[in-house]
Amino acid sequence: MEQQFKKVGTLQPGRFWPLLALPLLLLKPAESRAQQGPPRTSKGRELAPVPLSTGDSLRVSLELEPDSLVAEPQLPAAIDSARLEWLRTPPTLRDLVCDRIGCFETDVPHTFNNSVMAYVTLFTARNRAYMQRVLEREQFYFPIFEKYLAQYNLPIDLKYLAVVESALIPTAKSHVGATGLWQFMGPTAGDLRLRRDEWVDERMHPEKATEAACKHLRYLYGVFHDWELVLAAYNWGAGNVQRTMRRTGKKNFWDMYPHMPAETRNYVPTFTAIMYSMKYAHAHGLHSEQLKYQVAEELDTLGLRGQAFDLRRLSRACGYDDSTYLTRYNPELFRASLPTGYRPYVVRYPASARLHLGDVDRATLLEYCQPVAALPALMQPRLVRLEGVEPFPSQQLLAATAGPRAETEEPTPRFRRVQHSVRRGETLATVAEKFDVSPAQLRRWNELPKGRPLKPGRKLLVFVPLPALAEPAKGSAVAVAAAPAVPTALRPTVSAEDAAARQALAAANAREAARMAELVEQEKKQAARLESIRQRQEVQQRAATAKAAAEARAAQLAARTRQAAEEKAARPPALAAAKAEEEPTTTEAEPAPAVVASKGRRPAPVAAEPAAKELPAPAPETAAPGVYVVRKGDYLTKLARENGVSVSQLVSWNHLDSETVVPGQKLLLQAPATEPTTAEPASIAAKVPVAAPVAAKAEKVASAQAGKAALKTHLVQPGDTLYNISRRFRVSVAELRRLNNLASDEVKLGQKLLVPQG
Repeated sequence: MEQQFKKVGTLQPGRFWPLLALPLLLLKPAESRAQQGPPRTSKGRELAPVPLSTGDSLRVSLELEPDSLVAEPQLPAAIDSARLEWLRTPPTLRDLVCDRIGCFETDVPHTFNNSVMAYVTLFTARNRAYMQRVLEREQFYFPIFEKYLAQYNLPIDLKYLAVVESALIPTAKSHVGATGLWQFMGPTAGDLRLRRDEWVDERMHPEKATEAACKHLRYLYGVFHDWELVLAAYNWGAGNVQRTMRRTGKKNFWDMYPHMPAETRNYVPTFTAIMYSMKYAHAHGLHSEQLKYQVAEELDTLGLRGQAFDLRRLSRACGYDDSTYLTRYNPELFRASLPTGYRPYVVRYPASARLHLGDVDRATLLEYCQPVAALPALMQPRLVRLEGVEPFPSQQLLAATAGPRAETEEPTPRFRRVQHSVRRGETLATVAEKFDVSPAQLRRWNELPKGRPLKPGRKLLVFVPLPALAEPAKGSAVAVAAAPAVPTALRPTVSAEDAAARQALAAANAREAARMAELVEQEKKQAARLESIRQRQEVQQRAATAKAAAEARAAQLAARTRQAAEEKAARPPALAAAKAEEEPTTTEAEPAPAVVASKGRRPAPVAAEPAAKELPAPAPETAAPGVYVVRKGDYLTKLARENGVSVSQLVSWNHLDSETVVPGQKLLLQAPATEPTTAEPASIAAKVPVAAPVAAKAEKVASAQAGKAALKTHLVQPGDTLYNISRRFRVSVAELRRLNNLASDEVKLGQKLLVPQG
């Protein structure tokens, strides 16, 4: 037995290691299960651990309720309505709408996506009544839109933009104040020259508002060059779109889609959906016989120029039972009427109504369309009377009592405003001397820079000083005020205060009459002073004219003397000897033969004496003294400057109708001498007395030249007319036309006119 115990108690080393490894193998699955965590259900909830029994192989799972203080709240997910509608739409309908929109041949936005499909379903299925109301007015307004869109070279499909804005209701008004078919705000309408007042709002005018919208869309396209961004800017504003583009760096509408407000995000999809719905209205069964379609008609107009007008009476005159029928053609009128004195306005009505008007003329129709009752006017404000507070002074109160007007009288004017037009040659000093003021005052009144000359034609404002008025004698007013009232002349109802007020008013009237008489006297003195100045200027002008005439006469005599000397030097010796023997005393007195030139004819020499017929032929015509043959490049001003004469003298001597000359034309460069009369050889001695008439004729020519020398050239300035020039130089219009050979009263800028000096 002990031996057996010894065998059991003593273990071998090889059998000891498996006994130690057995607990390790049993603990390893338990650790792995602990790392995996507790078991969970399909919903993610933990299962309670259940002890394993040695005799049962089944496991019981129990779900534990979550702790409300520990569990996180689960929020409902946001629902995308466009995506939901996309999922509800049958795929065949989506593909059909996508194909139809993709086939649009237009430049306006026609991108198809789930947002567009949601609005297509809205307009064609869920809200069909809205689209049917739009279809009723389609043919009434779309011709107007198409006309102006074609005029401004814009896509015709932009006409659907008015449907998005106002549903084709011209009087539509949004919650922010946008009004009309195109929903213009007030500042934008002002920029586009749409007038607004208490009677008319042109934002509701179909044609004017459409033209303004075309201008605005053309401007926006010039800024963005993308029609999707243009529509977004039309709704949100160009400045907001540009700021978003700079902030995000995006250049496309769909890239900027998340950064825009909800209204602008839905604007472009709504436009595409409405364009599709109206193009395929028949395919979706939107048209019906019960709809009341409006058709565009040919319109006639009636112009108003300040007359009071009632549109309801015009509707009755045109034969319509509804007195408000014509308001659909004139929706911009607030009250269907216009007051007297309103600005020019045009009323539209159907041309088919002419049959009802018949042969009624315009005056009769306007008289019939006058309002039956006066238009409402503003009521006079009624002041609240408070105890212990004096009321505001009225005209009646001021007239009956010695109010503020009696204490502070209107100051007497010390200056009179005169507008002076600067003439050629006038300076600041001469104008100041003319009106008896200083040059510094003129510069201050007209803001003239110092040292700069005046330009002819400029308007100067001059305050002509008036002499001080003599104050009316105070004794007269006191006498009037102190005059005793006659008891018999006063009515019993007139109180003493009223009588005193009337007497003070009479005294004030007397003072005013004396002041007005003094003003009239001062005006007369001023007119007399100006008349004396004018007479002095006329005397100076006559002196200048006489001086010019004397100078012209002296020049004429010098020219005649020089011509006689040249002829005497050029005369053949034989003829000179014969003349000296026959007429030794009369040779110098006779005028030299001259050549008279006239326009269109060759100059013919004056008949010579019989004694000259036997002599050889004279020199050629080109060698004749005082005659010049025009060469290429010559003109009248150049010839006048080279020969020391004026252009008017050359025109007068050669009887020219204008200042144009042609090569080969012969001109007299000196004053023509008087033609000697042809006489017999026996009467040569009798030519001596002819010197007196020759001198008289020369004096007459000299006076005519002096009269022409008294003229001067005026250059037509901007704004000048023949009437203004005639008033400026104190000459009649007919005289100006005669001096300048004018066929009408029209003058051109830069044209030169002959006018009298002074």
